[in-house]
Amino acid sequence: MTTFIAEVLLDLRAKGFNLSELTFILPSKRAGTFLKHELSLLANTTLFAPETLSIEEFVADLSGLTPATNTELLFHFYNTYLDLHDKAVKPEPFESFSKWAQILLQDFNEIDRYLIPQKKIFDYLGDIQELSHWSLEPEKTEFVQNYLSFWNSLHTYYNHYTTNLLQQGIGYQGLLYRKASENIQNYSGSTKKTHIFLGFNALNTAEENIIQTLLKSEHAHIYWDIDKTFIENPIHDAGLFTREHKANWKYFKNHPFNWITTNYSAPKNMSLIGIPKTIGQAKYIGTILKQLSKTNPNLANTAVVLGDENLLIPVLNSIPKEVKALNVTMGFPLKSIPLATLFESLFDLHKKNKTRFYYKDIITIVSHQFIRPLLQSETKDYASIILNSIKTNNLVFLNKEDLFDIASPFKKILELLFGNWHNNPNKALESFIKLITAIKTNLNTNKDANVLALEYAFKFNELFNNIKRLNSVYPHLNSLHSLHQVYKELLSSETLDFQGEPLQGLQVMGMLESRVLDFETVILSSVNEGILPAGKSNNSFIPFDVKLENKLPTYKEKDAVYTYHFYRLLQRAKQIFILYNTEADALTGGEKSRFITQLELENIHHITHKIATPTVPVIPQKLNTIQKTPAVINRLKAIAEKGFSPSSLSNYVRNPIDFYYDKVLHIKTSEEVEETVAANTLGTVVHNTLEDFYKPLEGQFLTESHIKTMETNIPERVAHHFKSEYKKGDFSSGKNLIIFEIAKRYVSNFLKSELKVLSSGNEIKIIAIESEFKQIPIAIPGLAFPVTIGGKVDRVDECNGITRIIDYKTGKVEQNNVELVNWDDLNTDYKKYSKPFQILCYAYMMQSNKTLNFPVEAGIISFKNLNSGFLKFAKKDKNGAGAKKDFSISNDTIEAFKIQLQHLITEIFNPEIPFIEKEV
Repeated sequence: MTTFIAEVLLDLRAKGFNLSELTFILPSKRAGTFLKHELSLLANTTLFAPETLSIEEFVADLSGLTPATNTELLFHFYNTYLDLHDKAVKPEPFESFSKWAQILLQDFNEIDRYLIPQKKIFDYLGDIQELSHWSLEPEKTEFVQNYLSFWNSLHTYYNHYTTNLLQQGIGYQGLLYRKASENIQNYSGSTKKTHIFLGFNALNTAEENIIQTLLKSEHAHIYWDIDKTFIENPIHDAGLFTREHKANWKYFKNHPFNWITTNYSAPKNMSLIGIPKTIGQAKYIGTILKQLSKTNPNLANTAVVLGDENLLIPVLNSIPKEVKALNVTMGFPLKSIPLATLFESLFDLHKKNKTRFYYKDIITIVSHQFIRPLLQSETKDYASIILNSIKTNNLVFLNKEDLFDIASPFKKILELLFGNWHNNPNKALESFIKLITAIKTNLNTNKDANVLALEYAFKFNELFNNIKRLNSVYPHLNSLHSLHQVYKELLSSETLDFQGEPLQGLQVMGMLESRVLDFETVILSSVNEGILPAGKSNNSFIPFDVKLENKLPTYKEKDAVYTYHFYRLLQRAKQIFILYNTEADALTGGEKSRFITQLELENIHHITHKIATPTVPVIPQKLNTIQKTPAVINRLKAIAEKGFSPSSLSNYVRNPIDFYYDKVLHIKTSEEVEETVAANTLGTVVHNTLEDFYKPLEGQFLTESHIKTMETNIPERVAHHFKSEYKKGDFSSGKNLIIFEIAKRYVSNFLKSELKVLSSGNEIKIIAIESEFKQIPIAIPGLAFPVTIGGKVDRVDECNGITRIIDYKTGKVEQNNVELVNWDDLNTDYKKYSKPFQILCYAYMMQSNKTLNFPVEAGIISFKNLNSGFLKFAKKDKNGAGAKKDFSISNDTIEAFKIQLQHLITEIFNPEIPFIEKEV
């Protein structure tokens, strides 16, 4: 394959030009590197490299101005806005100004690049706004007057703004083009250089004037790269601009048009591949590259061109290990660097301008990979100490001093992170720069391992220093919101350049980087409507019809630009893979591109079309199974000797795998901060409050005076236990205050129910409160080692001479939840029989401990169902409405339960029965 650049060089040499003395003007700077490489392959002898310039560099030299960054231009424009703004009206703050100012600056840019008379178009815009305004009122309101005044002042804004920029020797791109166009006659008359323009397509009016002036004075030659298929078809957008130049430029009436090729019609291996979603495309690119590397190990003359540049990171992660040489021309987006998430988190934290910080915000910052090492001493990890302290003490909101108390050796770092910025951008910038210095110092302790991280730190240090410099000259940033907006503006456009060899191996690039370059193998991604081409966008104050009138580019011309780039990539390629997303998405691109449909309708090339879908293996769902090894059995023996609790045994019935994780492996659920009081915390508070009230009454008969005394102490005892269980969590407002009141209401309602029972003539004697039973033995046939159970009974009392075993539940329990028909169901259905299982466990433990006096009843008091009173365990003879119920607990009842308990524990120790996960 002979590239376009090589063809141009061969033609120039054939015409007798000394290539070293020429000045080459190309669409991009990168193309100059490829031009010099082609020249080195062409040259037979040593020669000086010619001067190569991108069109932007050439225009900047010609204009005598220095290009300014977008942010710098915005600061300058705000100066103009403040100078010309009506002093009687409060000016807009910088952050709201910047939103519309950037659009207006883009319009200034277009107007200047296309050399439109400024006054004419601004007056036109003002007149349009005047016509579009309508009102039934005879007089315009102040708001409407201000609105129209702004549009009528656009020319004044433009003149003031550009005059100030010119005085400082800087400009935006359009201003550079206008000045270059004004200077071209003088330059053309004085220069002795021969300029070679190559690879251009769409030209703005300034570029056309510059090039045609140099062509007319015979100081330039121009080479187009257009195929016969496109230029001879009057409706093909790929040749739209070239056809216009060929027809309208006077130069081509007497000079040849260089040149029209026939490369596009040459045979090509073209594949259209539909792939679901963007990540699917990235993965498929990796598959293609792996196949290509088998026949072309270095992937020479191969390019991956990303229609959607957001695919860069997924594509880089999908490149197979077989690819040894790689060059990325796009730059790594700064916003994708991990350090960007840290500064975004700090902005989010401090924009709230609070002295107390939400714990999740603190955890996000303290846990960040660049901050955590800054909070480590030789012996302690203070980041972990802060995180554990937040969880242990249930701290939902913390201030700076709280953090100082937890990690006092690192007050300086914590001050940088959490010190009050007082909504002051300068304070924020100072903290950011000092923080980057601290990060850099830490990274330098191991430079070799942190090379990339140091690059990150350097780039962000440069970014914040740039903002600080701008704000010191133009102090327009007066809030963290305005600073954050400028920061995001810079972040979106800044990249970290990759280091690579641009002339070797695989090339990964965006569509615009492919200008003038040719590759034998092209992989082009994201060929969908809304991406290639981009389609309609209205980032302008200039209406569509005004653009047409003044020959400014509209979305139609922009689509034609992308059409040219797309087809030019295919011209000399031999193997082409065109990938598109089969899943239409309004945000990231619609249906497949019109380019694909056009390729198919042209019928010039044989095109293979397929839909690629990932192979998704059918994996049968398997329940998690854990075999009982000797080590597991030994662990179970240790648990049995210490004592199974009723809750652990019922947990086994619910799901054996959970029992295994909890009791055998000791894997606990991660402790989280309770922002809202959890149900188990509420239950503990109620239990502990009732224990305080009833424990002193053990062995006594309960009286109404006891209850009334308890009622007076409810607020103090509930508050005490809330503080104990909820640690430093706040329950003085919001949902937590409601839950606090609910806890008091639970206790109060319970005491009222007790009072109601007593007033009905019943006698209640308190036997035991929170009575704990440890290592109650149970003989298991076939097991030659001790097995015990243990637990704590909430309350044992005598009601009219009948012993009651009572379990408190803060949740809702109905009578049918404590009834049993078949004993065998007790060990199989957790949802129905977990509550009878637990209360029968308590009865068994008390009988074994010889503390049970018959007659006995066992059951539950539900705080959400107090009207039902004491819900007694009942053994039913059958299901249904007419079933007989036995509410008493006898020796036979306990013996029947003991048999089920033995069966359950035997199963737990049976090495032939693994722990099998139960389906939810």
